[in-house]
Amino acid sequence: MAYSVGLVNLGCPKNQVDAELMLAKLLRAGYELKADANEADVAIVNTCGFIDAAKRESIGEILSLAERKAEGRVRAIVVTGCLAERYRDQILRELPEVDAVAGIGADGEIAEVIERALRGEKTERFPDKTALPLCGERRLLTPRYTAYLKIAEGCDSRCSYCAIPAIRGKYRSRAMEEVEAEARALAAGGAKELVLVAQDTSRYGIDRYGALMLPELLRRLCRIGGPEWIRILYAYPDSVTDELLGTIAGETKIVKYLDLPLQHCSARILKAMRRAGDRESLDALIRKIRRAVPGVVLRTTLIAGFPGETEEEFDELCAFVRENRFERLGCFAYSQEEGTAAAGLPGQIEEDERRRRARFVAEIQMGIVLEQNEALRGRTLRVLTEGFDAAEGLCWGRSAADAPEIDGRVWFSAAEKPAPGRFADVKITGCIDGDPAGEAVERRGGS
Repeated sequence: MAYSVGLVNLGCPKNQVDAELMLAKLLRAGYELKADANEADVAIVNTCGFIDAAKRESIGEILSLAERKAEGRVRAIVVTGCLAERYRDQILRELPEVDAVAGIGADGEIAEVIERALRGEKTERFPDKTALPLCGERRLLTPRYTAYLKIAEGCDSRCSYCAIPAIRGKYRSRAMEEVEAEARALAAGGAKELVLVAQDTSRYGIDRYGALMLPELLRRLCRIGGPEWIRILYAYPDSVTDELLGTIAGETKIVKYLDLPLQHCSARILKAMRRAGDRESLDALIRKIRRAVPGVVLRTTLIAGFPGETEEEFDELCAFVRENRFERLGCFAYSQEEGTAAAGLPGQIEEDERRRRARFVAEIQMGIVLEQNEALRGRTLRVLTEGFDAAEGLCWGRSAADAPEIDGRVWFSAAEKPAPGRFADVKITGCIDGDPAGEAVERRGGS
């Protein structure tokens, strides 16, 4: 009998790549894949355990599936991913409905873990983190025209608020030839956009080659036929070099988009976070990036309500956002994570106040983005088509300024609807709910 497996994937694109590798292994082992985990014999929850909100979401999914199990619709529940790795001693004890818990190092053994769960054996498997597979066949969870390409795993930064190094282990880059081979395989499968991910993409190569090698990797990837867009997520400010900026500016396939998590601008708060920089140096870096890469879209993430953050320091953060006018920005309320250095700092701020501060920054950013989108009127954007909304009667997709699953959309009308995965040139005539909107015009190039 062929058992079916359904997977609920939570968290970041890096976790999603892990899920795609597991799904391919399960297919090769003879399991049938179900799109809805509620309808499968075995439900896998590939969890996120980064901050409180993510942990709550992961536990909520497990409990929801436990109801299906009680009804006899699901035979076994398997928990994988960051929550499993971080709380390895607690999950089976506190969630008895779970049949197996597998740390990230056990992803390559997922078929065996499931087999034991189906036999009714409670299973815990926690090999070393470095056993996590970084390459292999993947069953993509994205549309085939867009694919994530993980170039490294782990992190050495040890930021005081972050549990990722404890969960994922030390930074380890993949071999350049291996990354290039995977990119070619994704291109052969129809990928028009490759999105490079790691905990810190800009540090790629430092452990393996003794130098920052992201520029060289990017140049190699740009020589691969097929993909038109190569996007970089999660570059850190201390490793954004002149060579990297020159490569982004000079290579036509690299979209002029840089995700640069800054977290704060106050020198005192950054020091408490165990991060480098201050307001002056970060302002200078942003000016440097904008000069080096004309038209660049800068995305950043910030943390509001870090322990000890004064009203004056929060005001400084708000001024930083207003003055630098990031094209894309996310602000998170600080999450007090057990086991991190920041969790024990004095001056912990009440959760309601942390959330209020994060919302306030988000409102500032919303106003900036609305102004920037209104200023697009009359411009023509290259848009990767992703769907059609029958209720609106409009196609939608993403411009180079929008990363998948993170940023916004571009809405457009078209005499002939382009299929998902095809590019369209869209002349912007206005906005819909704050997103740019327009009409497709004659294409300047093929797709």
